Amino acid sequence: MKLSLPPIRPARPTWTDGTPASVQYHDHYFSAGQGMAESEQVFIQANRLPERFTRLDNDGLFVIGETGFGTGLNCLLAARSFRQHAPEQARLHLISTELHPLGRDDLGRSLAAWPELSEWSERLLAAYPPPAPGAHAIVLGDGVTLTLMLGDALTLLQHHDLQADAWFLDGFAPARNPAMWQPPLLTTIAERSRPGATLGTFTAAGAVRRGLADAGFIVERQPGFGRKRHRLTGQMPGTWTPARFRRGLALVAGSGPAGATTARALAERGWQVTIVDPVFDADVPVPAHLAGVLYATASAHLHAQNRFYQSALIRACDWLRRLRFPAHESHGRLEGVIQHLNDPRLQSKTLAAVEQEAWPQEMLRQVNEHSVCFSNGGYLHPPAWIRHLLDHPAIDCLPGRVEMMDGSGTMRLSDGRLLEGDAIVLCTASATARLPGLGWLPLRTVRGQVTFCRATASSADWRTPHCHSGYLTPALEGVHCVGATFDRLRSEPVIDPADDQTNLEELARGLPGHWAELGGHDIEVVGQLAGLRCQSVDTLPLVGPMPDATCQPHRLEPRIWLNIAHGSRGLTHTPLCADLLADQLSALPSSVDSSIIDTLAPERFVLRNRRRDPDWRP
Repeated sequence: MKLSLPPIRPARPTWTDGTPASVQYHDHYFSAGQGMAESEQVFIQANRLPERFTRLDNDGLFVIGETGFGTGLNCLLAARSFRQHAPEQARLHLISTELHPLGRDDLGRSLAAWPELSEWSERLLAAYPPPAPGAHAIVLGDGVTLTLMLGDALTLLQHHDLQADAWFLDGFAPARNPAMWQPPLLTTIAERSRPGATLGTFTAAGAVRRGLADAGFIVERQPGFGRKRHRLTGQMPGTWTPARFRRGLALVAGSGPAGATTARALAERGWQVTIVDPVFDADVPVPAHLAGVLYATASAHLHAQNRFYQSALIRACDWLRRLRFPAHESHGRLEGVIQHLNDPRLQSKTLAAVEQEAWPQEMLRQVNEHSVCFSNGGYLHPPAWIRHLLDHPAIDCLPGRVEMMDGSGTMRLSDGRLLEGDAIVLCTASATARLPGLGWLPLRTVRGQVTFCRATASSADWRTPHCHSGYLTPALEGVHCVGATFDRLRSEPVIDPADDQTNLEELARGLPGHWAELGGHDIEVVGQLAGLRCQSVDTLPLVGPMPDATCQPHRLEPRIWLNIAHGSRGLTHTPLCADLLADQLSALPSSVDSSIIDTLAPERFVLRNRRRDPDWRP
């Protein structure tokens, strides 16, 4: 089922002696002066976390689900306990829901009450996402990842694949927030629990106790904390045994943004990665794109496709922050992107996203009637970003071109070499369809040409890229990028001088002032780059396991995966897609909801074809 979500309305807390209280629910976020002690007893100790963390081995995985993220205190205490007791390479995944998230400033003010957690608090605050609906991955470091899901808890948990070992049930009191304790939510929590999973909650309300028992938990009433007489603990039937995540050797074909982010995401999850591409041969000349723009398409309709665009931009910006790129101006800047709404349909769609706050103000703001600013966007030098991504001790770069692969994990290169891996990931864009058995993939190639123009005294200080029907970047190495043409009739990346004229004419129409500052009719063209964009027929990427050779529904090749068809938005889309794929390969909880996973899955085209024609064959 496709999932549409409403915009998020952040919390606006009141404060009493440093303790925040919810205006929506007329309840405090934690006990004044005793928040940490209460969380330790009600959630950490009630779930026997220190003891269970010690039972993990180096490929052990522990998953905690939470209803009510609040100030993040429970998650940070769990992270600290995990690192104190778990083996070094074990992993902790926290999945927490919140309908009304605190703003960053209020969160920081709340966390300041616990200086003992300052190391973890700083990591959380640095990665804290804007209030956009859906799932957000927060890498807290040291093997700990938080997926913060903003929106209704029942809806979000029903669209997530987690199987929890423990639960923190920490919504506001049942009398003040009954939706957080409704039977369907408690049933969903039970369905998302592994055998022997435990829970802790501060409430002992009879309706909650009965609801948890009806859902399948064995519930006990325990002495409460402070002035509260009782609280509840619970456990699912069965024997709890630690789960394990997967690691191995991954073969990644293609070293563009998709391949480089995939390699990095897998390496950070403990995989050894060999990335294969002809560009690693020093004798192969590779034309390099000077600058690409990091931004998205905004819409007020937050269905899976549009949420993917929004989430991808958030995730890309978080990757760049976490990996400290760009480190200097020759690699680009992240100081916003101005989008000019010259097309009436685009104008209506984008301004609706602003007015309805489907896109948070800290991400998208209106500049005037005909333009908006993507505040967290920018422009990058793609070759430098790719080099930065591949600079990891677990990534090896190998020159070569993939010619064949099979479900056993064997990849054959064009020179006859055979490589063996536990997984093969094809990030080979339109060349993927030329591999044996993949000609059925619904891909199309769109040729494009970018024009490189000499900076002038007036243009050299520009800091923000502008997008209209084309785009214009600030200067890198004294050169601006003006682009880009869309040509579906030619399938070779040939240079065409007429395209330079087309790009400059579009610039003159869309940004006449910038065109004039760049030199007007005397703009100096110093080069160009022609390339091929790979798109799917529905313009969305293909990310996930490849359908098997027969293309029967739900029959997949477990060792062959795709991450292709990013079109002209590779810089924006690929970090989220790499996380999605790496989590699936590693048997880790996903950092996106199942609706987005299904929207990007290569199998979607098999299912569509079978619905139209049950006898369809590739």
